[in-house]
Amino acid sequence: MARRRTEKTDARSKQRPIRSPELAELRAFCMAADLGTLGRAAVALQISQPALSKRLRTLEAVAGADLLSRSPSGVTMTPAGRRLYPEARRLLEQAEVVEALLVDGSREAEPIRLAVSHTIAEFYLSPELVAYQADGATHLPVELTIANSDAVRRMILDGHADTGITAAGPGDGGHDGLEELDLVSDEVIVAVPQDHPWYSRTRIPLRSLLATSLVMRDPQAHDRRCAEAVLGERGAHLAPALVEVGSTAVAKREALERSAPVLLSALSLDEHRDKLYRRPIEGLRFERRFVIVCRSLASLPREQRAFIAFLRRNIDEDGGVGG
Repeated sequence: MARRRTEKTDARSKQRPIRSPELAELRAFCMAADLGTLGRAAVALQISQPALSKRLRTLEAVAGADLLSRSPSGVTMTPAGRRLYPEARRLLEQAEVVEALLVDGSREAEPIRLAVSHTIAEFYLSPELVAYQADGATHLPVELTIANSDAVRRMILDGHADTGITAAGPGDGGHDGLEELDLVSDEVIVAVPQDHPWYSRTRIPLRSLLATSLVMRDPQAHDRRCAEAVLGERGAHLAPALVEVGSTAVAKREALERSAPVLLSALSLDEHRDKLYRRPIEGLRFERRFVIVCRSLASLPREQRAFIAFLRRNIDEDGGVGG
């Protein structure tokens, strides 16, 4: 009789997990499931891929089943993984709440480290930050760094910023693995003062544009690289710059003082205020967009995800920008 009880006890013990799963293991599983590859999950969690794989193997040993199906193209959840995922995600969200409650309320909150391009900083972001701080909720402070688009991306990759806003499109230098979320559409345009000959034209012939020196930002500015990339696809090139400047505000001033056309962002132009007037180019547009970039949205703390959601509150369900 005693032997039978022992056998039953052994059978039940084999069905129990060897121990409870750890939060780090569940976080590794959810991140891999969200991002679809172990490499991207490791980058998002800022650990090595072997360390991530070890956590997953340990969790699968605890579960007694494979949770992810691995292939050269990435990972997908197994039936056991799909059963575990919603419960693991809920547990991780609750853990974030507990961690927030344990933070010493007297300690100064860590700010959201936001890096943005010059155009967004000058002509888009200020009212957004005012609205964010004034919406009635308690928010983290925002620590703002302004740089060109390439530098913003490097800051995210190097861990010097949590989130960035940067230009994307022709001339953006290729893909660097950062996650991108659409924010606002833009276009690089040509604008002229009222006393310039192009003011009386409805459109500028492409040959006239290519033969005319413009006021432009420095060669690393994305608006200039965007125009050069689009023209390069046609085997064409901008004329040498009339003057190169470090900011859009200075570019506008130089255009007025020199009575010259200027290359700039459509977001930055207020014709009534700036006394500069947009003139389209025949058969050509320099379209681009501004995007929010981060290593992985899923890996950001809840407060930072809420900040990004606020910035994108006017994006419609199809990813377009609302009016």
